[in-house]
Amino acid sequence: SIASADMDLNQLEAFLTAQTKKQGGITSDQAAVIAKFWKNHRSQIHESLINQSCWDNVLKNMNWRVDLKSQLRHIDQINTPVAIVEMELGKNGQ
Repeated sequence: SIASADMDLNQLEAFLTAQTKKQGGITSDQAAVIAKFWKNHRSQIHESLINQSCWDNVLKNMNWRVDLKSQLRHIDQINTPVAIVEMELGKNGQ
């Protein structure tokens, strides 16, 4: 629950307090250990969850621009914006 919600310190404290008050929940010592572990390893856990949720292709790079046509045969097509998007895809972890 803590990792999937990516809890900040206030949310973590409220969650662990609720868990200690629950019947059959955790002790305050266990809550302190969990809080310390989460504070020290939050970024690595979050990164691991992101890597596990990515499937095949990931976006490696993206370039874009908007062009305006200045010369055409038909006057009604002049100044028509054209968006050009270039996306580079790659395999996850490569």
